[in-house]
Amino acid sequence: MKRRKFVQTGIFAAPLSIVGRPQAAEDRAPKGFKIESGEGRYHGHIQLKGVNANILDVKISGKDTNGDLAVFEQTSLSPKRGTPLHVHPNQDEIFQVQEGEYRFLVGRDHHRLQAGDSIFLPRKVPHAWTQISEKGRMTVILQPAGKLEEFFVTMAALDKEPTKEEIAKIFADHDMQVVGPPLKVD
Repeated sequence: MKRRKFVQTGIFAAPLSIVGRPQAAEDRAPKGFKIESGEGRYHGHIQLKGVNANILDVKISGKDTNGDLAVFEQTSLSPKRGTPLHVHPNQDEIFQVQEGEYRFLVGRDHHRLQAGDSIFLPRKVPHAWTQISEKGRMTVILQPAGKLEEFFVTMAALDKEPTKEEIAKIFADHDMQVVGPPLKVD
């Protein structure tokens, strides 16, 4: 093999195939946008069923960022309810509490969060949270966006309270794995 051909197709070309091309500008939102307080960019208010009865508003969709990022606002209406212990294999999450109080489990560490507090939940680490206060509100950031937006839409479309098995399947269909029960709060 000639040296030039080796450099173009051999080991030196590998890093370029791993990194890939820069994302095309047309794959992203073409300009900035504003989302009004109390509004969602897509889907209107997403009223969840099953895990809890909270309302989700998509603020920035994965559709806006070519899957790089998603931001949601959650209005919590389900005291003493939260998510089962679960894992996102490919996404990091950040929660910032705007109002109310919550309990989080991240790995083996327990945290109590109130208005103004933030928490980072790394990918591949089991986590769960439960609403402690009567009402609450959190901003949720997911990076990359993954399928959480579609998960919320699926949970809102349910016509009955899902079983634990149905919840586990819905989680799995959206690239999450249920690994334990929800947190108990007194």
